[in-house]
This record gives sequence, structure tokens and C-alpha cells, in this order.
Amino acid sequence: MNAREDILAAVRNALGRLSVDANQVKEEADRLLDDLPAARPALDGMVPVDIFAARISSPKVAASLDRIGNLAELPTAVERYLLAKGLPRNVALQPVAELRALDWHSIALHDAPEVDECVGVGIARAGIAETGSLVFESGPETPVLAHFLPLHHIVLVRAHSIVMYLDDYAAAALNPQSPPHRNVNLITGASGTTDIEGSLVLGAHGPCHLHVVILFDS
Repeated sequence: MNAREDILAAVRNALGRLSVDANQVKEEADRLLDDLPAARPALDGMVPVDIFAARISSPKVAASLDRIGNLAELPTAVERYLLAKGLPRNVALQPVAELRALDWHSIALHDAPEVDECVGVGIARAGIAETGSLVFESGPETPVLAHFLPLHHIVLVRAHSIVMYLDDYAAAALNPQSPPHRNVNLITGASGTTDIEGSLVLGAHGPCHLHVVILFDS
């Protein structure tokens, strides 16, 4: 805790100043990472996808869960969820080429979700086993509001993209070979309301129901 106290003391001492020694702050922050395993939950020897599935299904996250072995099975998994919930076979599909190429013959599709959209289907970039969180990176095929507007959000996540800890994802995301994303959304469970803050402040309904489909492909 000494490094933490040093940082807090530096913040207190800096109050009222016009400048802060950035190098000193960085050095003190880096000291917090010297023994990173000691700060993490003890999950050694466990399989990330198993921990993720357990977190997703826990009362704290309160999401439902399905598993498929091939991407072609996703429309059937979505139809299974719609039938179980008594929902119309009409969904807002994330504009991803691999999703559009699937056989959705029994489900009506549209792209842009509306406010209070009933059902949305999309793909998460990654999963965080420690917290049961889903990671969405912004881009042409991942409009941000698609993660927040649907009342029922059905999300596909590949088993091999699930990492143990949040900092594992952060380390992989800091890849100098790929440009940074404008924003990254981490979603843990369902929420009736969501605030999105940035250069603009927007209000959006978060999904009231989250359904995660884990894809165990090669």
C-alpha cells in the first residue's frame, strides 16, 4: 500500500498547484504494477472461458448463456432465445459481413436499432473472465448505440477471445501495429438505463436482458 499512499499524498500536495511532475506520477503508478499478480484474484490453473461462463450466469451479472460449436448455428441459437422469451422474430443485426452471410431465413433483419429496439444481435471483440464483461471496440461495423438501445441484447463472443483479466485485454489492445479505436465499451450484465458521456452527453436505454452465446470454434 506504500505506493498507493505515495500517489494519494502527491495528489493532495498538488492540489492548488498549476503543474504536476508527470514523470514522478508515472514512476509511482508503475510501482503499483511491480507485483501485479498479488493484486489480481487467484485464478491460476482455471480456464478463462469456464470462469467467464460462471460469471455471466451469476446473480451479480444476471445474463443468460448459450453455447454453439459453429458460427452457422447462431441463427438457430437466436431463434431459440426468441421462442423462449415469446419475442417477435425481428432483430437489429450488427452490420458485420460474417453475420449477414448466415442463414437468417426465419428471422426478419434490419441494421440500425431504434430507441427501445426489442432485440439486437452482435459480436463482442472479447470477454473478460474475471468480471464477466464483454468488450466492444468502435468501428464501421460496431456502432456504439447498437450495444445500448436493444431491450434484449444477444451477443456472440468467441471462446478463444476470452481473456482472464482486464489488463490482459489492455495489453493486447496496445498493439502498435493497429490504430487505436475511438472508444471501447465494456459491458457487464444488463441495465435498464445507461448514460454515455463523451464530447456529447447522450441518454440511452441499456439492455434489460443480456444473452451471451459463446462460440467454441477452432
